[in-house]
Amino acid sequence: MARPRAAVHVAQTVSDSAIILLGDRALTVDVPGADGVTPRTMVRCLTARVRADAPPGITALVPAIESLTIHYDPLRTDFDSLRSYLAHALATLEVTPEPVVEPVVIPVCYGGEFGPDLDDVAVLHETTAEAIIAAHSGGLYVVAMIGFLPGFPYLEGLATGLHTPRRATPRTAVPAGSVGIGGSSTGIYPCQSPGGWQIIGRTPRTLFSPQRQRPALLQAGDRVRFAAISETAFRAMVEQP
Repeated sequence: MARPRAAVHVAQTVSDSAIILLGDRALTVDVPGADGVTPRTMVRCLTARVRADAPPGITALVPAIESLTIHYDPLRTDFDSLRSYLAHALATLEVTPEPVVEPVVIPVCYGGEFGPDLDDVAVLHETTAEAIIAAHSGGLYVVAMIGFLPGFPYLEGLATGLHTPRRATPRTAVPAGSVGIGGSSTGIYPCQSPGGWQIIGRTPRTLFSPQRQRPALLQAGDRVRFAAISETAFRAMVEQP
C-alpha cells in the first residue's frame, strides 16, 4: 500500500480584488493554484481550514472550482475581519492529500427516451452509441463543484473523446436525473429544468431532496462512477424524493 503523502505548506497570497463582497452576508475569494497545486485542490484545503478554525459567525461554505464563497452573520462578524482571517489562512495553508474514498455508483439507463442525444453524440464522434456508453460508464469522475441547481454535480474526468459542445438550442424542460455532457464536463440534473447539455441517459437516483438530512447526494470532492442499467432495472430502482 502506498504511503500517504505529507502535507505541503503553501504560502499563498491573495489580492484584495480577489475577495469580493456579496452584500452584507457573504463574500467570495478567488483561489489560484500555486507550486503545481491545482485551484480545486487549494479550494478543498482552504474549505477544510475554514471549517476547522474560522472565527464565529460563518453560516455556510460554498466551494467552487476556483473560488470559495463564505456566508456569515453580520451581527457576529464582518467583511474586514474575514478578509484578515483569509489572508492569514492562505499565507499558512497546508495542502494535504485528498482522502481516498470509494466512489458513489450512479446507475444510468442510456439512450432511448432517457438519452435522446446519445445517437447524435455518437455521430458527432464518428462512433457507435455502444462505444459512447462504454467510455462514459468506464470513467472515474470527481465532483468539481455543485451548481447551477441545488445538487447539480459538475464532474471532472470525462474522456477527451467524449467532449461534446452543448446543444445549439437548449431544451425548456430536462427531466430530473438526466445525465448530460456539456463541453469537457459531465453532470446530472437533480430536478426538471431548462438546459442545453447533451442528454445521453438518466439515473433513477434522487440527486437532491430537502427532506433528507443531507439534501444533496453528492458534494465537492466525491468520486463517481456510472453503471449502465436496463430500462426494466431503471423503473424498479426509481427513488422517491
